[in-house]
Amino acid sequence: MNKETALAVFENYKIRRFYDEPKEVWFFSVIDVVAALTDSSNPRRYWSDLKSQLHDKEGFSELYGKIVQLKLESSDGKKYETDCANTETLLRIIQSIPSPKAEPFKRWLAKVGYERIQDMSDPARSLDRAREYWKKHGRSEKWIQQRMMGQETRNKLTDYWKDHEIKEEKEYAILTNIIHQEWSEVSVKEHKAIKGLKTQNLRDHMSEAELIFTALAELSTRQIAETDSATGMDENAEAGKKGGRIAKKARLELEQKTGRRVVTGENFLPGSDPKKRLRGESK
Repeated sequence: MNKETALAVFENYKIRRFYDEPKEVWFFSVIDVVAALTDSSNPRRYWSDLKSQLHDKEGFSELYGKIVQLKLESSDGKKYETDCANTETLLRIIQSIPSPKAEPFKRWLAKVGYERIQDMSDPARSLDRAREYWKKHGRSEKWIQQRMMGQETRNKLTDYWKDHEIKEEKEYAILTNIIHQEWSEVSVKEHKAIKGLKTQNLRDHMSEAELIFTALAELSTRQIAETDSATGMDENAEAGKKGGRIAKKARLELEQKTGRRVVTGENFLPGSDPKKRLRGESK
């Protein structure tokens, strides 16, 4: 499968999802949907009971064949096999959940699918939507521009990896962590912990400087990999170390000149300690 994963939000509930690009189908975490519709304190147990009810009592005999298990990231940052369903199956499941949110959720599902179709025909729409999301959450135009430029740099690097025998998702994560550790001297996991993040995207909570050094490290890595024709994990890992070191050297020089650390605990989390909130980004 060609994977594209992202969090979607329905009435403040985060819905994990997975896009199967060849089939052009979204799959959603059923447990997340159950939590959003029922406000249950134990949505996993609710889903287990409902699954049995649908199969044994309501005649949905093909249910188990329509549920797919996909590895999605949990709140602890690790990935676990999770029951997921496409829109058609979810609609059938929702029929058996007594909830006043059922109809709004159906409309939300239709909107998600429609937006994806629009994005495929006009990729600029997804960029515009991302820009609006960041603006809504207090990011400055300068920060947004740097975030999007950094994403473009990241995409070019992962495209190179894909064409040079880096296929598995865990390999992408390992290489990303190598680059990050080299330039910042902390792992991705440690950097998230410094910022008090759990399931949030680290780059969405970086300062402008952190974004710039991340992009420099990944740009350097790609150009070194291209020069050396790096192929496979070992060669791309070595390119990642070299690229990261270039950004590290620049970071250390900047920190020496300014007396300020680039890697900080500042973030955009709502209600966070003002001392750990990114300063000046929302102005």
